[in-house]
Amino acid sequence: MNVLIISTHDQQGGAAIAAYRLLEALNRSGVAANMLTLHKKSDNDNVVEVGNNIFNKYRFTAERAAIYIQNGFSRKNLFDISIANTGVSITNYPAFKRADIVHLHWINQGMLSVREIGEIVASGKKIVWTMHDMWSFTGICHHARECKRFETGCGLCPYLNNPSKGDISYYTYLQKQAAYSLGRIHFVACSNWLKELALKSKLTKNHNVSAIANPINTETYIPKDKATVRIAMKLAIDKKIILFAAAKVSDKRKGIDYLIEASKIIAQQDNNNYMFLIAGGNSKEIINQLALPAVNVGYVASSEMPNLYNAADLFVTPSLQENLPNTIMESMACGTPCVGFNIGGIPEMIDHKQNGYISNYKDAQDLANGLMWVLQESTETLATNARNKAIKEYSEETIAKKYIEIYNKK
Repeated sequence: MNVLIISTHDQQGGAAIAAYRLLEALNRSGVAANMLTLHKKSDNDNVVEVGNNIFNKYRFTAERAAIYIQNGFSRKNLFDISIANTGVSITNYPAFKRADIVHLHWINQGMLSVREIGEIVASGKKIVWTMHDMWSFTGICHHARECKRFETGCGLCPYLNNPSKGDISYYTYLQKQAAYSLGRIHFVACSNWLKELALKSKLTKNHNVSAIANPINTETYIPKDKATVRIAMKLAIDKKIILFAAAKVSDKRKGIDYLIEASKIIAQQDNNNYMFLIAGGNSKEIINQLALPAVNVGYVASSEMPNLYNAADLFVTPSLQENLPNTIMESMACGTPCVGFNIGGIPEMIDHKQNGYISNYKDAQDLANGLMWVLQESTETLATNARNKAIKEYSEETIAKKYIEIYNKK
């Protein structure tokens, strides 16, 4: 069996990290797996960069320009939608010709066009597509929010300034429908929440839809002695530490406004025993807005993330849009309980008051309640439960086995 994974990035962003981890998991399970990507950052010989930088930038710019024009020369929602009008032709690459299974992941921003997806589907090879957001079964959006029009064919897209029944979301939906009809696709959602949404779309009709979580190396993300880690990082030993980490922590979709409000609620009760540890881009922007002491560590390499999780007493993810966050499973694998909103796949990961706390959506008071509950509970029990769930449901061996079963299905 020869598997070819297609991903825009190999190590940048949550979807890319998940695809790369699956590549490694498959290789360790004895599967000959390779990856084609536009932007290679790893030194893995099984990852091959396609295209070239000049044309890659051109394709990215061309797609954004087309969206900009279609949206009445407005930058609003410019990066919330994708039309996949341009991409790399991969069907002539040796890796594609050798492949028995072509496994698509997040392929936007110049990796694959809808037309190229059609050629891949028509190739006769088995096609598996891991969905890291909603784009594969909507017209153009990555997250439909409250919109249900993807169920019937899109059009009147709320992401457009001048939506109409025949707008670009409707046109792209029809293009996808034609491309997908050229063969069979086995769609795989990273969460049951996303699977149920995908099943409502006409684009998945006559195709298989499953749900498989992303994998994590539970031998890399492991519990460590908290005091030792804190001493090495020069963090307070006697404080309860709340970790918040994101690629861009100031992104409103990451729920930072609710975290700031929750910090104010906690500070009114006790501002001496708690502190925040903030990691990620633009973290300086929020440090002074938090009502509790905070340490900013900025961008942290993935190799150092296990230390951050182990330094913390809990990890909080107040995100307003999520599928199956890698950060939650990473934290759980390190034995660090998590707190998050009741949205997307988060309730599938955090078992309420078993390995963390699920807060009511967009409820800063309940978010504060969750943070306080975990910090005041028996963290040893929560930590053990978190670690056990990560091993049972997200380990590389477990996830690779599930994918191999799909690859082998006729």
